[in-house]
Amino acid sequence: MIHCEVTGDLWRITIDRPEKAGALTRTMLVELAEIAERAKEAKVVVFAGTGSVFSAGADLEEARAGLAVDPVWERLSSAVAALPGLTIAALNGTVAGGAFGLVLACDLRIAVPKAKFFYPVMKLGFLPQPSDPVRMAALIGPSRAKMILMAGQKVLADEALQWGLIDRIVPESELDAHVATLSQGALGAEYRHVKGIKGLIPAG
Repeated sequence: MIHCEVTGDLWRITIDRPEKAGALTRTMLVELAEIAERAKEAKVVVFAGTGSVFSAGADLEEARAGLAVDPVWERLSSAVAALPGLTIAALNGTVAGGAFGLVLACDLRIAVPKAKFFYPVMKLGFLPQPSDPVRMAALIGPSRAKMILMAGQKVLADEALQWGLIDRIVPESELDAHVATLSQGALGAEYRHVKGIKGLIPAG
């Protein structure tokens, strides 16, 4: 349910569970983290989904059994944030719950117009993973982070773009092509140059 395609210096990692809205099991999260930990020599790493939803967050049955507070979420987001190459979240649809950690840890977030963003931890009675509120607030500010995490608001793509939660909205049919265009600069440069430039930019 996690696919990793390596083409030269480009790694494309896909959450492929459309029948469950991309819901993540612990096994899937461990696999994602392991792949991210191995991708340190990649110039570009793309995270994608299938179907109409990028990821609904934790698989509900496993969340009730303890996955919602499992440290594997933090392991994944930390591994993505530590990657020296350009990381892009290609958001084919909605991002919810714990899936935010992966998305917030990426350098760029490109979404389709139908995408929605929500993180219902207040409603569900769980705390978000520790780094998620920090990264979210760095992108959109403390008040808007509280709108999502505390007021439980769903944010549509247009508002998410206005806030800075995502970087661009592109038609669904053009998502892959646009991500490929964004990848060209890093793929055409030397690895040390990609790593060096990223190292000069504050993580936020």
